[in-house]
Amino acid sequence: MTPHYFSQHQTSSYREQEFSAVLHGNTLTFLTASGVFSLKKIDKGSALLIEYSQIPEQAKTILDLGCGYGAVGIALAKAFPEKEVLMNDVNERAVFLCQKNIKKNNLENAKVVISDGFEKINKNFDVILLNPPQTAGKKVCEKLMEESFHHLNEKGTLQIVARHQKGGKSLSEHMKNVFGNLDILAKGGGYRVYISKKE
Repeated sequence: MTPHYFSQHQTSSYREQEFSAVLHGNTLTFLTASGVFSLKKIDKGSALLIEYSQIPEQAKTILDLGCGYGAVGIALAKAFPEKEVLMNDVNERAVFLCQKNIKKNNLENAKVVISDGFEKINKNFDVILLNPPQTAGKKVCEKLMEESFHHLNEKGTLQIVARHQKGGKSLSEHMKNVFGNLDILAKGGGYRVYISKKE
């Protein structure tokens, strides 16, 4: 079976590509390769999440959960140099690229670890950002939301982006059940950015 971008090991030949994008007012450069999600440009969902994510002044720690090659976490680490940004992914190739991208964009406040969800993460955060791997199935996405609740500090937020008509509606309903609240931060191109607060 061909590995998906959410598989740990990638078997496709490693061919590196590079592109630049302006995110949060900063021009950033990303190395990508086959076997990772959205390798030629920032996908619309991630771009919307980056643009409209709510990062409160008092927030100190951010987690980019399932970071891929690091677009969301790197954009926010650059925009908020005073915040500590952790990124993780199960995909070893994505993590390898993310490490290179942290260096490429001269970031001192970001790091990345290989972890299947929260498997190797034992700390809490003020903000968790997630572009859920909907191709991996609803149960995987719901589990990530449930575990996010337990890895947030009090008043911390989970912010996710999804296509509302393609699974996002049901994910947002589950998020509301887990947190007891839900708001929409942005809409665009069929996507919505949802936010829930741990109260």
